[in-house]
Amino acid sequence: MIKKCLFPAAGYGTRFLPATKSLPKEMLPIITKPLIHYGVEEAMEAGIHNMAIVTGRGKRALEDYFDISYELEHQIKGSSKEPLLKEIRHIQNSCVFTYIRQKEMRGLGDAILKGEPLIGQEPFAVILADDLCVNDNEGVLKQMKKVYNKHQCSIVAVMEVPRNETHKYGIINPIKQNGGIVQIADMVEKPSNETAPSDLAIIGRYILTPDIFDILRSIKAGVNGELQITDALKAQAKEGRVLGYKFEGIRFDCGSIEGFVEATNYMYGKS
Repeated sequence: MIKKCLFPAAGYGTRFLPATKSLPKEMLPIITKPLIHYGVEEAMEAGIHNMAIVTGRGKRALEDYFDISYELEHQIKGSSKEPLLKEIRHIQNSCVFTYIRQKEMRGLGDAILKGEPLIGQEPFAVILADDLCVNDNEGVLKQMKKVYNKHQCSIVAVMEVPRNETHKYGIINPIKQNGGIVQIADMVEKPSNETAPSDLAIIGRYILTPDIFDILRSIKAGVNGELQITDALKAQAKEGRVLGYKFEGIRFDCGSIEGFVEATNYMYGKS
């Protein structure tokens, strides 16, 4: 069973400066809820209630958000505003939150490795909160969990992207596809249009087997001294232990201003 979900949340969010100078990008609101709130709800829908968050300096707002605010609750108790806290109270009462800090920003792979003490030796999910995924029927992580339960290997969410945008993503080299499940031979981090092996990009949803930690410890850092999760997954893929899943739903890149605005407009239209 997948019991824990890891949220790498230590990045600087420089594309949203100056707002992210003091506000974690994961706390940027889509309407009335911050991005990480949507991610936690997605994990809960998948039956996961243990949330492990990798934070950094200046990220205390994340911890405060999932904690009780006694003064605020006292001030609005019994008022028309109190029902607005219903959803966050449900999360607080349903989930366990643990935190660890990534002292240096050394890439997604390093952030995941830093989460090992919170995860232990068991399979786990990973959600990147600035990838907001929406599906009216069944969340992406719940879909992926069903694939994991059947195949018992690492699963990465993939989607088709325009060829001129492959340099923004990790791109998989697929062997064959059966429905939405793609067998992966290899993957490349941010290739050019000319060198990309396909147009299938990895987005911010993963289910990883615990051996990923040993692999991350053994691989070398890449560009800018960063440890890439793509490189660790390549090692698993060469042994036939990674599948791509073409999920059902819409994904918004809320790490970009354009994607953030699109997500806001979409969610406002649904409200």
